[in-house]
Amino acid sequence: MIYQSLLNLDHNIFRAINQFAFKWTWVDFMGIFIANYFPYFVVLLLLLFLLKYKKNWIMVLLAFVAAGLARFGIVELIRWFKPRFRPFNMPDINLLVSKVNESSFPSGHASFFFALATVVFLNNKKAGIWFYIFAVLISIARVFVGVHWPSDVLAGALVGIITGWLVNWVFKKYIIKKNNESCIFRKW
Repeated sequence: MIYQSLLNLDHNIFRAINQFAFKWTWVDFMGIFIANYFPYFVVLLLLLFLLKYKKNWIMVLLAFVAAGLARFGIVELIRWFKPRFRPFNMPDINLLVSKVNESSFPSGHASFFFALATVVFLNNKKAGIWFYIFAVLISIARVFVGVHWPSDVLAGALVGIITGWLVNWVFKKYIIKKNNESCIFRKW
């Protein structure tokens, strides 16, 4: 009963977002751009952050480690145990991008970009807020273009946030403590 109510809520939220596809060309263009191409810009932005602030190389490295672990480790493990069809397999779905032949739950994009944002936020609040905004935009766009359910991106966001926090915590608690004498980690 509760599970079915949650599925209905998930479908209703999806339809409320996806219903705007194919209504305005510029909205479709923005949705496709943010869902498929903006993620490359966000990764590039993090690398440019590294070039401008070389002292933050450890933060950038941790962000990519957390994002990779969330997306290619935890998400793939969950997908193996809990496969889920993507929304475009349902009738009357507005699909704006190419079909993807893999499980929908949880969202790999959401997990990757929320893990990045979490590590950046824990080390630089101002930049972290921007990366969280980017992660939210990418996640909503993935629903808008018809490739994810809202619960997919919510679960992906949780995986990303938890993984980012854990990677950052483990590094600060265990790596820095053990290497306290190292000049590489002393100022970080």
